[in-house]
Amino acid sequence: MEQMQNELPVVRTHKKDILIIDDMVDNLRVLSSILTRAGYNVRKALNWQMALTACKTVLPDLILLDIMMPEMDGYEVCQRFKAWELTAEIPVIFISALDDVFDKVKGFKTGGVDYITKPFELEEVLVRVQNQIKLRTTQLELLALNSELEQRVKQRTWDLEKALVKLQQEITISQSLQNKLLEMALHDALTGLPNRVLFIKRLEKALNRAKQEDNYHFAVMYLDCDRFKMINDSLGHLVGDELLIAIANRIQLCLTSSDTLARLGGDEFGIILDTLTDLNLAIQIAENILQKLSTTFKLSIYEVFMNVSIGISWGGKDYEKPEHLLRDTDTAMYHAKALGRARYHVFNPAMYQNAIHALEMENDLRKAIERQEFVIYYQPIVALSTGKISGFEALLRWQHPYRGLIYPTEFIPIAEETGLINPINTWVLQSACEQLSSWQNHPDIPKNLTISVNLSARLFYQTNFIAQFDQVLYHTKVDPTILEIEITESVIMDNTEEIKAILQELKQRKIKLIMDDFGTGYSSLSYLHIFPFDALKIDKSFVQLMHANKANMGLVPAMISIAESMGIAAIAEGVETKEQLAHLKDLNCDFAQGYLFSKPIEQKSIIDFLKSLPQW
Repeated sequence: MEQMQNELPVVRTHKKDILIIDDMVDNLRVLSSILTRAGYNVRKALNWQMALTACKTVLPDLILLDIMMPEMDGYEVCQRFKAWELTAEIPVIFISALDDVFDKVKGFKTGGVDYITKPFELEEVLVRVQNQIKLRTTQLELLALNSELEQRVKQRTWDLEKALVKLQQEITISQSLQNKLLEMALHDALTGLPNRVLFIKRLEKALNRAKQEDNYHFAVMYLDCDRFKMINDSLGHLVGDELLIAIANRIQLCLTSSDTLARLGGDEFGIILDTLTDLNLAIQIAENILQKLSTTFKLSIYEVFMNVSIGISWGGKDYEKPEHLLRDTDTAMYHAKALGRARYHVFNPAMYQNAIHALEMENDLRKAIERQEFVIYYQPIVALSTGKISGFEALLRWQHPYRGLIYPTEFIPIAEETGLINPINTWVLQSACEQLSSWQNHPDIPKNLTISVNLSARLFYQTNFIAQFDQVLYHTKVDPTILEIEITESVIMDNTEEIKAILQELKQRKIKLIMDDFGTGYSSLSYLHIFPFDALKIDKSFVQLMHANKANMGLVPAMISIAESMGIAAIAEGVETKEQLAHLKDLNCDFAQGYLFSKPIEQKSIIDFLKSLPQW
């Protein structure tokens, strides 16, 4: 600081001089271009040292200072300028892409006079710069007047009062601008509602009050619009914005003046229900909101329907942070969506534990893919006409390093939700084909022994699915005629023509296609006529319903008849008793699998199992 005080700068230039300090060259270029065209002399600095050198050379009239810089941030640079006598009075305007109101307040406290956000708006930059240049000019005029005050008190009194009035006006304008910026930082520009920042502050205030007052209670709601993206994509963002305003207005009708409705972002809203006596009141308000939103929204051009899924949490004093309460309410909202949407769901602690478990499972799954912790078990499929094994179904298992063997029902839903199912499915297909290829050349294994592989619906929506499939066939040299692909009905529910084309390509490669879990969907019969299936698998739930009385065997006879009429095979899964096997043989079912024949077998035990020549 002593060195800074001893080295006096040279006289300033005639043009108003602006120093821009920013470590981003593009920002320097854009601001320099704007201000140079406006008639200012512009100098640029990438960091504090360059800025200090520039100020020692010529004192600027105004400093534009970026907040986020790598070595020394804008707040510290501003503090250093304010601590140096020669630059203490030079106005500093902060520039940053930050939206956080607390960063702005910190900037004002360290000596900043204004704030410009990125990306830059030409008119905004010029107006803010002009205001501060004017204010700085006025301040310098006032200093000049004060220096002559002793000799020209009487003559300059009126000029001084005029300058003071002008200065006060500028200060008032600056204060008003700061207040407007603060208001903008705390409210949503579209709806005018409090934004997430203000909502969290009010939520924190409610939590603190609940801890101090035993008789104070409140509830929190998290609302997410159902299918809002479809409105935006089909009718446009202007219609979407109009709809969001209309939704906010209807929700507000269900609340009191002491409640807080905020737009948390996108199509999500938050509500703080203030001063409640019990949770049932919050549920009544949720039901009222759902009822209000259930009628048509008549917008300027369109009429649309829109509803919301609502999560509800009781604002207990056990919460330490408002973010945790909002997190749990958000979790309850997602449960409402999972249960069918257009409804509410109340949070309970088990939801949080389930969410943590799902997150841990996802993390473990990612590691499992990297470490190849998956294994395949094989369950025999028996031809009922001969009683001999005709093939195996490849069944995925996860050999977890700590939890042991995990079945797919526990991890496949999470894998599908996170997109991890694609590499897992590809690995299963690759491994099963490698196994099938090795069996083709084994003397103790029948040449026509098949392997069935289940593939997730998501794999079919990959643009390079067929190319990946061909690559597996090429590298494993497997005979495609003994490879069977099992597909659930969900694969063919959407994009019928696209999926049909993919299945036709698989058929051209002589791969057999099996509809898995037949009877559990909604449109199996219609799809059977459209897609080239070779067999259908009767879900085990139907097999287990078969009774000793042949007149009461449920839908199994009908399903077998459907397969027979279409010239495709019927495979019954989940066969566990000899009675079930006998009924299936009487009904001329083609194939069966289940614990009656064998539990899924490890790969290393397959040869010995086949050598025992089992027959049923």
